[in-house]
Amino acid sequence: MKIITKSEKETQEAGEKLVQTLAPGSVVAMYGDLGAGKTAFVRGMTRGLGINFPVSSPTFNVVNEYPGKVPLFHFDMYRLGSADELFDIGWDDYLERGGICAVEWSENVEEAFEPGTVKVNITKLGDTEREITVEVME
Repeated sequence: MKIITKSEKETQEAGEKLVQTLAPGSVVAMYGDLGAGKTAFVRGMTRGLGINFPVSSPTFNVVNEYPGKVPLFHFDMYRLGSADELFDIGWDDYLERGGICAVEWSENVEEAFEPGTVKVNITKLGDTEREITVEVME
């Protein structure tokens, strides 16, 4: 699936629509350059889950948890060098908690993802325009 968004609000709406199609325990692996809109996409995901918390990139924390009926675990792998480091912080535990895992900078830990992971690639086309592609990893 390919979506073109023309504003941050539309990027958030794309995240909101996607999360409503996901089951608890799903993993969303996000790819895109700095400033592409990955965190905006996650803001929409939290809204789609009925979670009303301010969303910010967890760059220094590695993971932010947003509680809800279905919680969202927002990971930022920018500072990690490998999937081994992801497992060291308890990746398996998060997968077992029944929430949605949204992972920024997924290219740094790609070997941790199982088939069925939802891959979201966000490409900047202009100042506010984005191309968002969504596919399921095999």
